[in-house]
Amino acid sequence: MAYDEGLAERIRERLGVDPGFTEKRMFGGIAFLYQGNMAVGVTGDDLMVRVGPDATDAALARPGARIFDMTGRPMRGWVVVEGTAVAEDDALGAWIDEGHAFAATLPPK
Repeated sequence: MAYDEGLAERIRERLGVDPGFTEKRMFGGIAFLYQGNMAVGVTGDDLMVRVGPDATDAALARPGARIFDMTGRPMRGWVVVEGTAVAEDDALGAWIDEGHAFAATLPPK
């Protein structure tokens, strides 16, 4: 599955040169990992965000968000956000910041 390279580039620009971030191809797209833990990614035209189990319900209440489910088993703590919902840089930045904040709570891998 191809992924939206333009969205991936916008994420790269937002992350800048933070040495804690790396990129890895996964889920048929690309993931951005903070200290080895996935924070955000791109699959198809959509943004994947790791928000954590406690923030899932609040994240799902936001425009364009749905539960992350690629295998028939919904993953609490992860959401997928429609690409159209992150067309504006502020919206994308808020999701990236949320994914980064959660990944930063996890022990480095």
